[in-house]
Amino acid sequence: MATGGLVCVVGRGQNQSVTRRGLILFITLGVAWGIPYLFIKVAVSELDPAMVVLARSGLAAILLLPLALFRRQVLPVLLRWRPMLVYTVVEIIVPWYFLSSAEKTLPSSTAGLLISAVPLAGVGIAFLLGRPAKLSGFNWLGIAVGMLGVAALVGLDVAGSDLGAVAEIGIVVIGYALGPAILSRWMPELPGVGVAAVSLAVAALAYIPFVAFTGGWPTEMPSAPVIVAVIVLAVVCSALAFVLLVALVSEVGPVRATAITYVNPAVAILAGVIFLGEEVTVWTITGFVLVLVGSYLVTRGRADPVAPSGPEEAAVEATIGVQPDPLTDPRNPGNRGAAP
Repeated sequence: MATGGLVCVVGRGQNQSVTRRGLILFITLGVAWGIPYLFIKVAVSELDPAMVVLARSGLAAILLLPLALFRRQVLPVLLRWRPMLVYTVVEIIVPWYFLSSAEKTLPSSTAGLLISAVPLAGVGIAFLLGRPAKLSGFNWLGIAVGMLGVAALVGLDVAGSDLGAVAEIGIVVIGYALGPAILSRWMPELPGVGVAAVSLAVAALAYIPFVAFTGGWPTEMPSAPVIVAVIVLAVVCSALAFVLLVALVSEVGPVRATAITYVNPAVAILAGVIFLGEEVTVWTITGFVLVLVGSYLVTRGRADPVAPSGPEEAAVEATIGVQPDPLTDPRNPGNRGAAP
């Protein structure tokens, strides 16, 4: 699948109707990236947030590094260690800690919904990095609608005591928006699997002394549900999900694959309600609709990269748009824009 330093992802099905395999990949990935919030909530009930990040990133790295080494994708990433280190800090090391910390108090469904606002933050990041996006009227409308949705969630669906956790989610959103921008500007040629494997390994190594210094090691064996939660976070929500994304983009093309962004929050809500008994209010639904509509409008017709909502998605942001196609090229009328 690798060609030189690039991941070849021009899908054989991207110009046709979605295949059965593509549909299965889409559904599986939508679940894999919709359930992390549920399992983070379970994990932090007994483990320190830093320990959750260490266990998740460490196990995921162990699974992905052999694949990256087999494809000879580790060395090219290590040679670009400076931007790679910055990317790892802003996309994994900092966001994963604050996400885990926020979910000690916030419902998992609320966390998932707030993070779905990442494309809105991506617009601001583009301005700060000197790459201001050319926004259409629909894009500006999307920003307004999305912010209204966030306001509905924070102002009417979150208790005042949880505002600190909301601020932590804000840090996560900024990090998730900044990471892809770093990739696309300073490391666009790096292979996606190599980026994910190395960044996860670096994050795990960084958290070993941090957990030791802060006393985050568990003092007793965690319960079975917590152990399962950490394993699912690492194996399904990180390592496997990344491989699924590469396969999905190859099958249906980058533009169609971005629709996964609108599935994840719905899965997060359902998972929280079904397995944790979290309450869904009218403002939860209102915020959900407004944030997703806003994100869609922000990305509509955009020719610049739009930030995806997680490190695994970000790892392929720089590679899934490098193979232009007449029907998916964002410069062509009617196409939504570069895939995140």
